[in-house]
Amino acid sequence: MQQNELQKIMFLDIETVPLTSDYSELPDELSHLWHDKFSILQKRMPEKYNEDTTAAEAFNTSAGIYSEFGKIVCISVGFIHFQDNEMNFRTKSFSGKDEKLLLSDFLELINKFCVTKEQTLCGHNIKEFDIPFICRRSLINGLELPLIFQISGKKPWEINFIDTLELWKFGDYKNYTALKLLTAVFGIPTPKDDIDGSQVANVFYKENDIERISLYCQKDVLATAQVFLRLNGLELIKSNNIQFIR
Repeated sequence: MQQNELQKIMFLDIETVPLTSDYSELPDELSHLWHDKFSILQKRMPEKYNEDTTAAEAFNTSAGIYSEFGKIVCISVGFIHFQDNEMNFRTKSFSGKDEKLLLSDFLELINKFCVTKEQTLCGHNIKEFDIPFICRRSLINGLELPLIFQISGKKPWEINFIDTLELWKFGDYKNYTALKLLTAVFGIPTPKDDIDGSQVANVFYKENDIERISLYCQKDVLATAQVFLRLNGLELIKSNNIQFIR
């Protein structure tokens, strides 16, 4: 893969939380609809939601992964660029309590970056989670989708997003492989963080620490880029060539 091709990829990751800090704060209509959703989930995943699990407990722990009952609090992006033939990486975040504002700013960047079909987006499980979540929450917030996100009705081969999970599967669709596991098997160094995805809602609602979430999200973007490079037989980005923009 040539240098100019790598520079046409935007790596991204999102962090999501439930719509409210607690189930009791949900509007009545959404509360009833979550009960309906929970009933379906309980039948579909009894090993996760047993008969003792309440709808309130499930909302507080799981609602953030469903775009109708969750929202985006951070979108981090990263770019590879070259200086003196040396690979560099810079990453930044769109984050905060105002979901519409952060989405609007992110979509503005998308419109500036994705000006031809050659520019594309890369993420881990991006096709199943990040992109659909971004599109749905954008529409809920009354925002127009950029051309690259207008994928309804398109054939799979007409959508050129790069998904590192899909690349790793090599056609095997039976299992999900976490990004953290891929960094481990590839020997990609990652910082030892005091936060993981299951703690994001607590950090957002109780600690009010969006900077901590943003940094965590940016590190996942970096990890995705490093995994992508390894999957393509390329050298990793050196630690002193990585820039986190706060």
